[in-house]
Amino acid sequence: MTTDAGLNALYPFLYQDDDDPAALLDQVRRSTQDKAREIVALRVALAERQGPRLVECARALADRFRAGARLYTFGNGGSSTDAQDLAQLFLCPPPPARPLPARALAQDAAVMTALSNDVGFDVVFARQVAALARPGDVAIGLSTSGGSRNVLAALEEAARRGVTTVGLCGYDGGPMAELASVDHLFVVPSPSVHRVQEAQTTIYHVLWELTQWQLADGR
Repeated sequence: MTTDAGLNALYPFLYQDDDDPAALLDQVRRSTQDKAREIVALRVALAERQGPRLVECARALADRFRAGARLYTFGNGGSSTDAQDLAQLFLCPPPPARPLPARALAQDAAVMTALSNDVGFDVVFARQVAALARPGDVAIGLSTSGGSRNVLAALEEAARRGVTTVGLCGYDGGPMAELASVDHLFVVPSPSVHRVQEAQTTIYHVLWELTQWQLADGR
């Protein structure tokens, strides 16, 4: 949300004509506490519902990495930032974790602008997947709504090339939840883009840690 009405709904205390600083600070405090409780409850629910599937996904990723796989991540806006964080986490983890080959597809401005200008923004990730990915690699697409067309196109292209696909989305999953080309799907059931992206960050950090455990244990 970027409109005044949207911001008012999220942070009503900012739009009140209140000359009482103590009351304003109390509203800010309560709003912060409410949001913290909301994301904690959401993370707990996700752990209960998706924990076994995260373990299954981590086992699949560990198998691919043992065979020489490379990881490709992609998303738009805040999801692009998360995709870059995810790739960095796999590629340059804190020691003694094992570094793994990973690349965020939105990090090359020249490629992104060339494809957007010459072909179309809907293919900025799919074209890179087609050029770089090989059977046995891994592709992780992030979309808050589950409806980002360039993310969906890249996941479909990855699946056609024998790449293991992982999708992270929010709300009710959107079109991503309907794709047969997504091998491992993790939906964050929240109407708030803020809570979705916070929870997705938790999901991919847990996925990375579980993958590292699988590689270390040799399972």
